[in-house]
Amino acid sequence: MTTTIRKLFDELRGIEVLVIHPAGPDCEVLHDQLKRIGCRVKPVWPCPATPPPDSAVIFLLISAENAGTPVWGAADCGAALVALVDYENPTVLKSLLEVNAHAVLSKPFRASGILSTLVLARSVHGYEQRLLSKVRKLEETLRSRRVIERAVKLLGERRGVTDVEAYDHIRRQATSKRISIVEVATMIINASDILDGMGPINR
Repeated sequence: MTTTIRKLFDELRGIEVLVIHPAGPDCEVLHDQLKRIGCRVKPVWPCPATPPPDSAVIFLLISAENAGTPVWGAADCGAALVALVDYENPTVLKSLLEVNAHAVLSKPFRASGILSTLVLARSVHGYEQRLLSKVRKLEETLRSRRVIERAVKLLGERRGVTDVEAYDHIRRQATSKRISIVEVATMIINASDILDGMGPINR
């Protein structure tokens, strides 16, 4: 067993897994196999109106009876979401897309397929979270760049210097004050807005 695969197995031990499914033979198969894997299993039924917190993985039943009913999805719960399905009709498939499940487990449940589904869901969820983190960092970088560009233009106009000279001045101020360039740029923008809002001085 490779180090990566062993790590995936080790990470499953002790995680909290929520099983949103009515009691019965299918639920027992799922519950028992998850316990064998080493997960802390918490059965819940009926489906709560809001996603329960603190679960690493949620197994959510999407049946022909409850499909089409508005329900929370993977984006709302912050956990890996495994959809449990009994039929594959158009309504159920539509609900699968709406909840944005990371993996799907079809009835009748068998012990042999649960571990691979669990590992897949965790892997897809982890990859998704890393992508979202990169997107947030890129968005923050773009916001910071726009703030700096605006401050450079304002400083250049007020001091009569080039953009390069204005940026160098902002950078030196950030270094001397031991703060970020964005913070200095924000100060310049705020000061400019205050001065513009004061209007002319009456004598």
